[in-house]
Amino acid sequence: MRWMAAWFIAATVLAHAAEDSASNTRPDYVLNASDLIRVQIFQEEDLTREVRVSQEFRIVLPLIGPIDVRGKTVRDLQDTIRDLYDRDFLVNPQVNVFVIEYAQRAVNVLGSVNSPGVVRFPQEQGLTLLDAIARVGGFSRLADRRKLKLTRVVEGKTRTYIINADEIIEGNSKDAWPLLQDDVIYVPERIL
Repeated sequence: MRWMAAWFIAATVLAHAAEDSASNTRPDYVLNASDLIRVQIFQEEDLTREVRVSQEFRIVLPLIGPIDVRGKTVRDLQDTIRDLYDRDFLVNPQVNVFVIEYAQRAVNVLGSVNSPGVVRFPQEQGLTLLDAIARVGGFSRLADRRKLKLTRVVEGKTRTYIINADEIIEGNSKDAWPLLQDDVIYVPERIL
């Protein structure tokens, strides 16, 4: 009899742990293309969906159709979905959005660093210029830390920025240079 009670308690704890891991999505996480999300509406099981964010940053839900999620946080999306269902279909719906699978985001770090290569973003977090360089083993002894090149595509146009990492390290720069998907960091060598 005791083993049955222990088994029931263990099963309950495991079920709650699984729910907690799904609900650990930070509400301020900005959704990315290829994220897989679960949309749940309380007491409306037929409207629950798992959808992948398209490359155009869109999802499609029953009754309300396509939704643009570009630049939206999880909380923003919950509010948008609640408003859309509340407008014509449900009375005061309770909406929850969970990220089930995060899109793989990465940047490339090249040049005078100890282990050049691809750096993946931590889930639900951003990545700064110095974080990415630290993840590839830091600057090599020949690195010119005053002339880093950051190349990124902004609205279809390639832009290159020259950054003085010494100013960031010394605290003389307010900008930590948060990175975006597919940025390329090049660390040149010093001229001796």
